[in-house]
Amino acid sequence: MLKPQLLYYELGPKVTAFSTTRHGGCSKGRHGAFNINHYCGDDEADIARNLAALKKLLGVEQVVLPHQTHGTEVRLITHQPPAEGWQNALEGVDAVMTADTGICIGVSTADCIPILLYDEVHHAAAAIHAGWRGTVKRIAAKAVESMRDSFGTHPEELKAVIGPGISLEAFEVGDEVYEQFQEEGFPMEKIARRYPALLPPTGGIEGGFKWHIDLPRCNFLQLQETAVRQIEMTGICTYQQSEDFFSARKLTVDSGRIYTAIVLR
Repeated sequence: MLKPQLLYYELGPKVTAFSTTRHGGCSKGRHGAFNINHYCGDDEADIARNLAALKKLLGVEQVVLPHQTHGTEVRLITHQPPAEGWQNALEGVDAVMTADTGICIGVSTADCIPILLYDEVHHAAAAIHAGWRGTVKRIAAKAVESMRDSFGTHPEELKAVIGPGISLEAFEVGDEVYEQFQEEGFPMEKIARRYPALLPPTGGIEGGFKWHIDLPRCNFLQLQETAVRQIEMTGICTYQQSEDFFSARKLTVDSGRIYTAIVLR
């Protein structure tokens, strides 16, 4: 019997919050063993079995997986299906939020940064996918604003978790990426470092130094700017711990995805 192995977060007695690991599923190869993402080339039969196991473990019928496109679209999820159907409603969505109990809302990552928000006062939650593009566009801040508009959330009352993602040391970027963060006013002295160039996949050596960006730190600072004060960081680097968590840089994009999610009880 499949039993997904989850990394749980303590956000409150009426919440189940977690990230999946690579363990406890039936997917194979670079998708192995636990993957429920439909957009990364995995076998659909394996995805279905893994998804059924997760639903059973959580005791839920609805598991929300948006088709993320590195944008800033935030979608409200309820028990009532939208007129266009869930598949269309979740296309191009990178953050989801709900105040309905019994729905598992989450995002998929494999080096990008997953963020969970929980408003205990209004019993509402959000899950955010923040890759470098979404981080530059401040998707975390937009999600906080969307919760305020939809639920009356006060940012200072939110609890946040920044889940497994690529670390500063592993996230080498080109000058053009560094410049985008700089142009958007990020404090580069706090989020960027220069290191000797990493070995490229071919095994050849690139000369000189390359910029590295600290995506978890970027999102931590972004949440602080919105007045969120209770922020937990896992400190898990997906690239360095790819045996337990999927990493697109380590395993290629043709690999599984971590699912970071929250269920209101």
